[in-house]
Amino acid sequence: MDTQAETKMDTKAFKRSLNNSDNYHRRGFGHVNEAMDAMNAEYQSDLIREIRENNYVLKRGNVTIHLAQSFGFCWGVERAVAMAYEARTHFPNDRIWITNEIIHNPSVNQRLRDMNVQFIEVENEVKNFEPIANGDVVILPAFGASVQEMQLLNDRGCTIVDTTCPWVSKVWNTVEKHKKTTHTSVIHGKYNHEETIATSSFAGVYLIVLNLKQTQYVANYILNGGDKAEFLELFKNAMSQGFNPDVDLDRVGIANQTTMLKGDTEEIGKIFERTMMKKYGPDQLNDHFVAFNTICDATQERQDAMFELVDKKLDLMVVIGGYNSSNTTHLQEIAVDRTIPSFHIDSSDRIGPGNRIEHKPLTGDLETLEDWLPEGEIVVGITSGASTPDKVVEEVIDRIFALKKM
Repeated sequence: MDTQAETKMDTKAFKRSLNNSDNYHRRGFGHVNEAMDAMNAEYQSDLIREIRENNYVLKRGNVTIHLAQSFGFCWGVERAVAMAYEARTHFPNDRIWITNEIIHNPSVNQRLRDMNVQFIEVENEVKNFEPIANGDVVILPAFGASVQEMQLLNDRGCTIVDTTCPWVSKVWNTVEKHKKTTHTSVIHGKYNHEETIATSSFAGVYLIVLNLKQTQYVANYILNGGDKAEFLELFKNAMSQGFNPDVDLDRVGIANQTTMLKGDTEEIGKIFERTMMKKYGPDQLNDHFVAFNTICDATQERQDAMFELVDKKLDLMVVIGGYNSSNTTHLQEIAVDRTIPSFHIDSSDRIGPGNRIEHKPLTGDLETLEDWLPEGEIVVGITSGASTPDKVVEEVIDRIFALKKM
């Protein structure tokens, strides 16, 4: 296979070296109890606790709320935010930066700004690292950072606080294995999502597929060939430098952005497995196809809970989470596929004044809808993405109850 991996840095050796550095921190600083006390005070909710204890159902007046049985902060998100809080405590007088949003939730990111954590500015879609100086503390967010960014920060003499979710690191290890065995990493994800950018930086040869349609296109190319120029144009932003579809698709390994739909990732793996079996035969399948389970447990649990929720008789669905949150968008997708009127909002501020909501459709920009809550008895399904605090969910529920009293 003609790969570009040989021209890349030895990412595995770099990470090993970084792990041994005194300026690299991945396990916190011993202030976890203090951090969790602050987070519980800011993000937890007595109302949400009550709903959980009541089998995830709450009825007030003519409104019945059905809460998904798995929603909101996941362990990886909670860990990342706690480490950021710990860093502020441990380095009280140092300049602290973060390479991106810690998680995809506006209220949590604003809280970090209030704690004087500075966010690296993006100019013309490029991060500006110029203000970062030797000795500064830099936080890597929950979905990670590219290995090139890590190297830049390390070379500049920064103290690195790495909050990358272990599930994301697991995907990085997977593409490292692909590289070692000269398999092209086929990554199910969004090429411009921070996590996928980070994952692809650890890969050798890679191709990023967004959905089943693109997967079928690649599978057909493997079996039947096709227009190479068309292929390269279609994936121009989603492949490694020098990618050659006529050469680099003979051995593939599957990986994924951890927030994608579980069912889609599994089906993509099956499509490539069947494709390689058809082209090379069952006896050579293992030489041409490898797959490891890199689906995040928390993402899977929230999607499974959403599938259970949409089986109920709901008048409408409210999905709460950052508009740039991939896992939240996929929860919204499940409701839309069931033709349930569904509203993706990032906070309770999107509701009102009056019976009005500003929401983001699955495709398209923000739009405002009047009279979004029907008259009379209503049943509302509610879930939230893995970056959404319980307090935000409570505020949305309170706003719905208040509207129905008007």
